[in-house]
Amino acid sequence: MAIDATRLGEVQETLLITLYGRAVETGKPRPILRDPKAVEMVGAIDYDFGRFDGGRSLFGTVLRTSIIDVWVREFLQRHPDGTVIEIGAGLNTRFERVDNGHVHWVDLDLPDAMAVRSQFFVESDRRRLLAASVLDDSWVAVVKTLPGPHFFISEGVLVYLEEPQVRRALTLIAENFPGADLAMDTTGRWIIEHQDRHDSLKQVSARMRWACDDPAEVERWGIGLRLLESGDLSRIPAGLRARVPVARRIALRVTSLVLRQRFGRYRLNHYRV
Repeated sequence: MAIDATRLGEVQETLLITLYGRAVETGKPRPILRDPKAVEMVGAIDYDFGRFDGGRSLFGTVLRTSIIDVWVREFLQRHPDGTVIEIGAGLNTRFERVDNGHVHWVDLDLPDAMAVRSQFFVESDRRRLLAASVLDDSWVAVVKTLPGPHFFISEGVLVYLEEPQVRRALTLIAENFPGADLAMDTTGRWIIEHQDRHDSLKQVSARMRWACDDPAEVERWGIGLRLLESGDLSRIPAGLRARVPVARRIALRVTSLVLRQRFGRYRLNHYRV
């Protein structure tokens, strides 16, 4: 029986874009990421994924998630028994991709998204599926029971919130998890103002809200986050570079230089509390 995704909220529906991106990438002769679980899920969900076909942003979502995978693996090399918290986990399969056999993991998402997720994933002694909003501090007590240090991931999530909500979410992390790492993306104002042209977003109702032209601005909020690393999608880590075709790397770099006020304002950022 096909799984109905029509009850997902507007923002939660965007998880289907990234899911489809990974499934499409997996079908390529030389994918930068292999995700057979994504292919399985696309086949099981009753949804018109074809609306996203041909969009260049699909590869962008795969590259983004692959870069964050590298950061998580580096974290687990330093802290193999630590805990990773995926904020807005959607239908991501990062645990399956990076599991070292020791890490503790929390998939956190809103109840409607978690209801779909629970059709494909189950809890274990090292993995929790937690239905809650990142703005609701109920999740904090659960995560505190798991061993540190902690690595929080927000991929394509906080950009859909208003700035006061983003501050609320990050403050919960900073006040409760000293020493934690945080990976999150930020989007510049030009992109926010022109998102109706975006090849995937124009196919859904959700709209990004939080504009951040300078990721260092989060440091100036005074909540205790320090920016360690920031770059656009042309900044591909060494461990991933060989899997990205040369022509694609060149195109990303040229786009970054020529369209810096647009492309370059979308950033992947690594913070530490």
